[in-house]
Amino acid sequence: MSGKVVVVTGASSGFGKLTVLELARRGHTVIATMRDVEGRNSAVRSELIDAAKADGTPLQVLEMDVASDESVEAAIAHVIAEHGRIDVLVNNAGLMPIGVTEAYTIADVERLFAVNVFGAFRTNRAVLPHMRAAGSGLLVQITSLMGRFVIPFFGVYAASKFALEALAETYRYELGGFGIDSVIVEPGQFPSNLISSSPEPSDAGVLTSYGEVAAIPGQIKAHAEQPYDPAHPPRPQRVADAIAGLVEATERRPLRTVVMPEGMDFGVARINEAVAPIQNDVLRAMGMAHMI
Repeated sequence: MSGKVVVVTGASSGFGKLTVLELARRGHTVIATMRDVEGRNSAVRSELIDAAKADGTPLQVLEMDVASDESVEAAIAHVIAEHGRIDVLVNNAGLMPIGVTEAYTIADVERLFAVNVFGAFRTNRAVLPHMRAAGSGLLVQITSLMGRFVIPFFGVYAASKFALEALAETYRYELGGFGIDSVIVEPGQFPSNLISSSPEPSDAGVLTSYGEVAAIPGQIKAHAEQPYDPAHPPRPQRVADAIAGLVEATERRPLRTVVMPEGMDFGVARINEAVAPIQNDVLRAMGMAHMI
C-alpha cells in the first residue's frame, strides 16, 4: 500500500495528536496542523517531530487556524506546493462548550461555529478543488455521539455537531461522482482536553436567573475529570485506529463509524441503522438513488 498525503486539523492534542502519530507510524505523509506553533504549541510541535524522527516516519507540523480563510488557504497551498496533492483531510479541530444554553450569547455561538462548523467547511473548500482535479480523495469529519442525540447543557456543542453531520453526509452524495468519499467518525466519551477547556457562557445575568440549575454544568465537568477505573480505562487510541482504518480502506467505507469506550453503548449505532433506510428512501423519491 502506497502512503497517502494526509492533513489533520486540531493536531495539538486529543484525537488529532493520536491520529497523526498513528498515520505516520503506518507510513503515510502526515501534515499535523494547529494554531500557534511558534508559541503555546511549540512544545507539541517538537514532541511530534521528535516522535516521527524516532520512528523514521514522515510527519510535518504546520501552522493553520481553521477559523481564518487566509491561514487555511496559505497552509493548503503550502502542502500542495510541497507534496503535489492531498489525499485525505481529517477535520478534527473543535471546541466543546458545556453550560446553560440560553447563557451563551450570539457572539459565543459564532466563535464556536467558527471552529466546529465553518472551520471544517473552510478546510473542505480549500482541499476539494485539488481532490476533484485528481479524481480521488477522502474527507473524514470527526463529530460526536452528540451529533445524533442531545444531552442537556451541551446544546450549542450538539448543534454544531448536528450541523457537521449534515454537511458531511451531503458531501458524501454530491462528491461520489468525483471519486471523493466523505465519512463521519462519531467518538464517545473518551478522555480529552475538550471538557477542561470548555468555553464558558458570557451572559452572567441569565446564569443567575437559572439559580441552582446553573451549577449543573460545573458538576458535569468535575465528574468528567475524575480518574477512570484503572482496570477498565477508556482507550482514545481506538479513535485514531478507526480513522487510520478508514484512510487505508480498500473497499467501500461506511458513512458513519461509531467508536465508543469498551463496554459503553449509548445506542448511536442503532440510531444510524434506523435512519439510513429513511434517508435512502428520500434519495430514491428525489430520483437520486444513484447517489446512495
